[in-house]
Amino acid sequence: MKKIGITTTVPIEILLAAGYQPVDLNNIFIADANPERLVAVAEKAGFPLNCCSWIKGIYGVCMEQRIDTVLCVTTGDCSNTVMLMEVLKLRGIKTIPFAFPERPDAGQMQKALEELAKTLDTTLDAADKVREQLKPCRQLALKLDELTWKEGVASGLENHLWLVAASDFNQDCHSYQRELEALIEQCRQRQLYPPDYLRIAYIGVPSVYGKDLYKYLESNGARVVFNEIQRQFAMPHPASSLAEQYTGYTYPYSIYDRLKDITTELEKRRIDGVIHYVQAFCHRGIGDIIFRDARKLPILTLEGNDDFLLTQHLKTRVEAFIDILQRSRRQTKIAEEV
Repeated sequence: MKKIGITTTVPIEILLAAGYQPVDLNNIFIADANPERLVAVAEKAGFPLNCCSWIKGIYGVCMEQRIDTVLCVTTGDCSNTVMLMEVLKLRGIKTIPFAFPERPDAGQMQKALEELAKTLDTTLDAADKVREQLKPCRQLALKLDELTWKEGVASGLENHLWLVAASDFNQDCHSYQRELEALIEQCRQRQLYPPDYLRIAYIGVPSVYGKDLYKYLESNGARVVFNEIQRQFAMPHPASSLAEQYTGYTYPYSIYDRLKDITTELEKRRIDGVIHYVQAFCHRGIGDIIFRDARKLPILTLEGNDDFLLTQHLKTRVEAFIDILQRSRRQTKIAEEV
């Protein structure tokens, strides 16, 4: 299958039906042994220093991996993608725009999907057959999510890695399914996490810190039991059609649509505190104002750009946040005993 780069989660069923193999450029970038090198490729090409490192990393991946076709999401993701698309054209890369509707409307989504299918010379009937084939993968990803928050035998990092990989199923849905089945079986043999671990919700886009943040939280007595957007990549809401599936996918739409989903999950998963990650120079960072206004739980906002590992300053902030949550839990326990 011919590879096609994607800049975020898109209706990959249509791409697969058209004979393409989707490649999530974000995942290739952040999993690289030296992501700084990929950022440098973009900066050498003229990308400004105050541009999001994810955009620069995507460009670097396209150049190094010789990606010749990219599906670019122009509405519902990153505002910089529009100009990235223009630069990719300059480099001789074929770009295909895709715009999520401005609001979650199944009728508008149906039209957007039909247009994409026509562009790629396939049909929605063919894509819906692919959707059925991908269901086991998505169900396994959501089962791992349940093993994380409900059964306490999967880590926040495992949750993050396998849910975020649902954007392209690691470029091979069959291998993804086999490997995830093996991991779930392994998880079932584990001892439960201690009940005194703090339960953390991670909201916002996946961070540049990758594994570092999750490991550091666990080393300090806290673990992530809710990865907001990563979970959305696995399409957690039941749907009877592609249009319904991508209408229920919250990430491209209003922050208030996301808040409904987040609020439900915070209560269900018995969350102690929230970490909101924002990317430097990203318009989504402004949404922190809304999250803080709506908050009922302590929230720590972390901003990242191109460090890729937690700095000592960020580690200190995380430690202080965990200390606040631990003291709050102790005070609540004392009050209940009284």
